Amino acid sequence: MWGRRAAGRTSLVPHAAIATATTVDGTRIAHRTEGAGPPLLLLGGQSNSHRWWDPVRADFAAARTTISLDYRGTGGSDKPDRPYSTQEFAEDAVAVLDALGVGRADVYGTSMGGRVAQWLAARHPERVRALVLGCTSPGGAHAIERAPEVRRSLAAADPRAARAALLALMYTPGWLAVHRGPFTTIGDPAMPPYARGRHLVASNKHDAWDVLPSIAAPTLVLHGDDDLLNPTANAPLLAGRIPGARLELIPGARHAYFEEFSAVATPMVLDFLGSSDADPRGDRPTRADAFPGRVPPEALGP
Repeated sequence: MWGRRAAGRTSLVPHAAIATATTVDGTRIAHRTEGAGPPLLLLGGQSNSHRWWDPVRADFAAARTTISLDYRGTGGSDKPDRPYSTQEFAEDAVAVLDALGVGRADVYGTSMGGRVAQWLAARHPERVRALVLGCTSPGGAHAIERAPEVRRSLAAADPRAARAALLALMYTPGWLAVHRGPFTTIGDPAMPPYARGRHLVASNKHDAWDVLPSIAAPTLVLHGDDDLLNPTANAPLLAGRIPGARLELIPGARHAYFEEFSAVATPMVLDFLGSSDADPRGDRPTRADAFPGRVPPEALGP
């Protein structure tokens, strides 16, 4: 199926390096570096570790030095039991870049990682060469919230029902019929419950609306047009708020577009990052209100 990821494909890349960085508050943040080429910081979703990127990391590592991290509270990072925020997660990412000696990187954030990336680009513009915001939102009063029935399905008392609801929001039925798991995008299974709650509050309290116009990096906003977990209507909000941002919607894709539709999404991201090398920001003509940027359905195949 063109446009979707083939079943059984492996994502193992040799020579991966795993290390820790220490933040200003003494929290140790585990991170994974692999691949070759210009640095690309990958930021995953809420309550997930660096493994969020396992299905597609190899596709990026062939052309980029990928840097992915375990948010505080997940994976091999410390798990302090105190409030977290998307701003703090962004500072943790800066600590990782500092530890690696990376002054400037391309940044690709999806879901909550896109929220973290907004703060990183706004507060540390000198650290972000180009920015990709996937399946995310600005947060706050301006964001489009998921529907009440979606919230109820995720809060089901039966954990199996809640898991099934989450998977149905992440992937299409056709994908799930072929791919039985394990899935790396539905939460870090070893994450303590208190940290999971801290992540939920941090993501829910995100509000970067006021700082979005200050983002100076060339920006691509990418979203599936059938995303109910983080409603697709958030994508044009972001693209219209960030000066010069480009908007792309992938037909039929749900929240985990980056995995299921990786054959479309990954080249789109890499092409954007490559074009940003020589494309001055002021010359970029793809404002969201002038360029709808939908991927033609015929490009996806059946």
